[in-house]
Amino acid sequence: MSNSADSPPGPVRRTFRHPVRVLTAAVFALAGLIFVTSANTAKGTNIRTDASLLKLSDLIQQRSEKNADLEESTSSVRGDIDSLAQRDNGSTKAEAARLKELERAAGTTELSGRALAVTLNDAPPNATASPGYPDPQPNDLVIHQQDLQAVVNALWEGGAQGIKVMDQRLISTSAVRCVGNTLILQGRVYSPPYKITAVGDPGALRKALDASPAIQNYLLYVKAYGLGWKVDEHRAVTLPGYSGTVDLHYAEPVE
Repeated sequence: MSNSADSPPGPVRRTFRHPVRVLTAAVFALAGLIFVTSANTAKGTNIRTDASLLKLSDLIQQRSEKNADLEESTSSVRGDIDSLAQRDNGSTKAEAARLKELERAAGTTELSGRALAVTLNDAPPNATASPGYPDPQPNDLVIHQQDLQAVVNALWEGGAQGIKVMDQRLISTSAVRCVGNTLILQGRVYSPPYKITAVGDPGALRKALDASPAIQNYLLYVKAYGLGWKVDEHRAVTLPGYSGTVDLHYAEPVE
């Protein structure tokens, strides 16, 4: 918009010539533009089914399935390498025992024993507040990353020898992350309910859960809005060994 000082003196004249013709020409020009744009976009393909327009959730699910296949292939190759190494390394019994202990501590081998399993779940779709509590907000009715981390941290604090989340073993570089209402763990995607299983003394593990302030806060939401919380003891559970890559992408060992 120009200032009055820049405007020419006197009234500004506007000429209106054949408004119907002008409007008709504009409509045809717009139609032509839409046609050309659509043709350039499609390029002979079906826009509705073009792979580039897949929902992000579909793409994430495809990547998750591909990562699962790659993980299985990696595990098989790693098993072959370990077998060859044990056959050809000529190590002493003490060295072999030390290697097994390091593998156990790293979480790359199976681990069996008594266990405690914790299952968390979103509130039911028709959840309402219990008497005495305010009406829930959307974030009050779903599992968050902090809830999963609180359980994992408490189980480690309780002396867990090994932990798996869903069907994957945790190691020192594992990160439990949530995006929306889904869990992303080591390149794979999971939906609730979420199950966390720890091998160790069930009594000590349960005591650690009860002592966690973060879990006590979560249990308030369980009572108020019906979030899922279930703890089960198992006499014998076998956790799988971690089978993914152990390469560091964002860190380097200290010299």
